[in-house]
Amino acid sequence: MELKLGLPFRFILKDSGGYSHSTLHINNELRGVLINLSMKMIRIFSRFLRTLPHMTKTEAWFKAFRLRTLPLSFSSVILGSLMALYKNSFDGSILVGALLTTLFLQILSNLANDYGDFVNGVDNAERTGPERSVQSGLISAKEMKIAIILFSILSFSSGIWLLLNASDNIEFGALTAFFVLGLLAIAAAIKYTVGKNPYGYQGLGDVAVFLFFGITGVAGTFYLHTAELSWLDLLPAVSIGALATGVLNLNNMRDIDNDRSSGKRSLVVVMGFESARIYHVILLVVALTSALTYTLINFTSGYQFVFLITLPLLFQNAMVVLRTDRSSELDQELRKLAFTTLLFAMTFGLGLVY
Repeated sequence: MELKLGLPFRFILKDSGGYSHSTLHINNELRGVLINLSMKMIRIFSRFLRTLPHMTKTEAWFKAFRLRTLPLSFSSVILGSLMALYKNSFDGSILVGALLTTLFLQILSNLANDYGDFVNGVDNAERTGPERSVQSGLISAKEMKIAIILFSILSFSSGIWLLLNASDNIEFGALTAFFVLGLLAIAAAIKYTVGKNPYGYQGLGDVAVFLFFGITGVAGTFYLHTAELSWLDLLPAVSIGALATGVLNLNNMRDIDNDRSSGKRSLVVVMGFESARIYHVILLVVALTSALTYTLINFTSGYQFVFLITLPLLFQNAMVVLRTDRSSELDQELRKLAFTTLLFAMTFGLGLVY
């Protein structure tokens, strides 16, 4: 068992053959520079919030952050880290770095989505979901652009720091690949609804969510911990990717009428509402099938099946999607599925560890 923790220090605990010892050392200077840079950016952002003249505007910023989306985002990092713990190769600094990077990327995506949908006319009076911050007029498009730039910098800085923490065990080629993935993640967060021909308006949002929330999020986090990856390790990543895509599908089913009239061709708009129902059930089945396949191939304990406690929640979600025509119900199921995904990730990972 090897456990690493500590910022900016690293504490290593090893237990093999009945002995243990610990070492403490300061990370390299570059890592310290990046930590200081991140802290400065956070202080700048804090001062920015304090300059807001009214509480309503502050509330509008937090609404724009859409913190309720974080449990879904954190699911992939949590599962990838628990899988690494199961492999006796968990690094606490990587967990913290991955969570921070995910936090900044998710907020960046939410801010860009708020801005892009407003500029493209998707956020209007006909929209079913909650009113967006730029749409409400409490935050100007210029202010939102500044916030997007700020969180792009935070995401980049946090990602570099994460890779530096992983650099002790990972080869340069793999680090370079992760660096490119990080840049793609920042670009994907922005280009979903911003710019000319945003891919979210071309029915490609589902692909991006599956890849970044699932494959990259789970398998990437696992690799940063362990420096290894097999095809079997991709199965839990497929599960989280399918569930996260299901959340997006519910969002697009809820907004189908407004998206269609606004020219936003989400996958639901392309395939139609009835086909989206079947697609949603397929996503849930894929998530369960992938997890069960991994568990049966990698079976060591009955605790590994504890994730099946989410089965009634997923079944209830599928039944509502198949039966309802009310968008308000879909909005409620969207939130439920996001938290069910987090529960799925935690129970699946803890089942492996115990």
